[in-house]
Amino acid sequence: MEVPPHLLPPQKLTRLWEDGQLSRQEYHAAMAIHAKLIIEEMVEARDHPALAYLDQLLNQHAAAKLKRRYGEAILREAMLALAEIPGFPPAVYLWNAGHWHVPLHCFLRSRKEPVFRIRDLRVAGPKVVIRIEHGSKDPRQVIREEVTLRRNRIGEFVAEERIQS
Repeated sequence: MEVPPHLLPPQKLTRLWEDGQLSRQEYHAAMAIHAKLIIEEMVEARDHPALAYLDQLLNQHAAAKLKRRYGEAILREAMLALAEIPGFPPAVYLWNAGHWHVPLHCFLRSRKEPVFRIRDLRVAGPKVVIRIEHGSKDPRQVIREEVTLRRNRIGEFVAEERIQS
């Protein structure tokens, strides 16, 4: 099952439901789509264990490299901020990056479509510039973006600028 483009990440769905903008049935239907996506990935991993294991190793390697280079806390904060960008497709995979019990490599998708890779991260005071790739695994079709995040008055990162390259 492909991720529907209109599917909001769970944290946004929950906010809408709590604010009374979604009915209980609409909330459950949207969350059921998320559950179905997760189950389909689990079935695919069971059916192709060697490919799933290789993908896991690649993601673990990428996560370890990113953690050494930038630190896990800043990476998780940046991913959470990316998940809040309206219409950002990888948000459905990044929404719970703030949950430290979920390993960092679970948010990276090196080869499995839709891919999500962090290529570079630059910290300059209250601002972070993060270069990412997402979408297709075909290098000619992958979406490359540079997103500038800035801390708001309560210290959380929010997206300030997005540039596709």
